[in-house]
Amino acid sequence: MSKTLFGDNSLSACPARGQGKYVIYTDGGARGNPSPAAIGVVINSSAGIKKYGEKIGSTTNNVAEYTAVIFALKKLKLLVGKKDIKNAEADFKLDSELAVKQLNGEYKVKEEGLQKLFMEIWNLKLDLKKVSFMHIPREQNKEADKLVNEALDN
Repeated sequence: MSKTLFGDNSLSACPARGQGKYVIYTDGGARGNPSPAAIGVVINSSAGIKKYGEKIGSTTNNVAEYTAVIFALKKLKLLVGKKDIKNAEADFKLDSELAVKQLNGEYKVKEEGLQKLFMEIWNLKLDLKKVSFMHIPREQNKEADKLVNEALDN
């Protein structure tokens, strides 16, 4: 069972409501492959920042990376609201080059478990005006990585 360790789940406390552009840093990690895993998500908007770290059980690094993106898309939809999500643009920053190339359609997703997660991301993307995925160096994803490690340590 997952547990949200960081962040506020209330819609009224969300700095993102009513804003249209979001930069989202995600990370997923497992200490072994598979092993206990967690996700980290940082949602930035012009109105503020929301941070989340959560254990997701025992899984692989790749599944954790995809799960972080799914969590972020679902959380953004909750925070922004059904009406405003259609005008939202989300720029995802991930330090997993493989995940980014798969999510951008440059590489095929061959693993069956990842294919299901890929389809879930694809369907969640349809709710937004625009979604992009960009690979960044790990050094630029320190906050999301920190949230992963804090979730795994707690």
